[in-house]
Amino acid sequence: MAFFLVMWLLSTSTPQQREQIADYFRMPIKDNLNKSHKTNIHPIPMPEDGGDATHTAHTSQKKERELAHQKDIRRLNKTRYHLQQILKNDPRLRDLQRNMHITLVHEGLRIEIVDSKKRPMFTTGGKEIAPYMRYIMRIIAPVLNELPNRISLAGHTDNQPYINGERGYSNWELSADRANASRRELIEGGLMSDKILRVIGMANTMATRHKHSHHASQRRISIVILTQQQEEAIKKENSESHSELIENNDDPASQLWKLAAPQAFTGKNEFQLKSNLRNFTKKNE
Repeated sequence: MAFFLVMWLLSTSTPQQREQIADYFRMPIKDNLNKSHKTNIHPIPMPEDGGDATHTAHTSQKKERELAHQKDIRRLNKTRYHLQQILKNDPRLRDLQRNMHITLVHEGLRIEIVDSKKRPMFTTGGKEIAPYMRYIMRIIAPVLNELPNRISLAGHTDNQPYINGERGYSNWELSADRANASRRELIEGGLMSDKILRVIGMANTMATRHKHSHHASQRRISIVILTQQQEEAIKKENSESHSELIENNDDPASQLWKLAAPQAFTGKNEFQLKSNLRNFTKKNE
């Protein structure tokens, strides 16, 4: 160990330092002890492992992301003000302000168009858009085009069930169809198709605050102008390259999943599984 230490000292020291080290070892031990305080050997700096540089780079990237996010929020806030001014100044939209809620949320700028008993957005139980709703979509589209942000579009319904229940055409299909109909109207209004990141139909249990799930305001279309961070999160969530199969993982959650798997079908669920398998086999014989 001492040999390697000496070799390291020789390789990292200057000629002057090497000479001083040599003089130190030439002296008798007693003299060294008496004169060690006079030895003028400058400390040799230890090599850095790059930790500080990595930390600095990480801090810099975090700061850049935060600045970009703040810029994003400011841009969306300006858009909110712009849309609010359009609602106030357009005579055809002035009376519709109660049907439109424009708010900044964690995901971005949300433009929510809600139904009412006196002014439905769609035909009852259908996906055909009312004229005033079509006009709103045509007004919004050019504003959305001005932004670099992409859009998430969601349809919501109340909890009024269809006659056939969940097995036939249900509120799931209705919410998705209405969201897609709204997407088509935005495209007709000039919105570039690649601006839309996703179109989804939400469960009828996703009720607005302080309202019952059967209230007319639950029938709504939600357009979210996504922040860059939220867009990246959605892309990551839906990208296979970022996905990891839980059964191939060695973390505790994966182990619990493996233990629970053999017991997943018990009682009523086990009966349903066997029934489904029998029915499927009969239909395909």
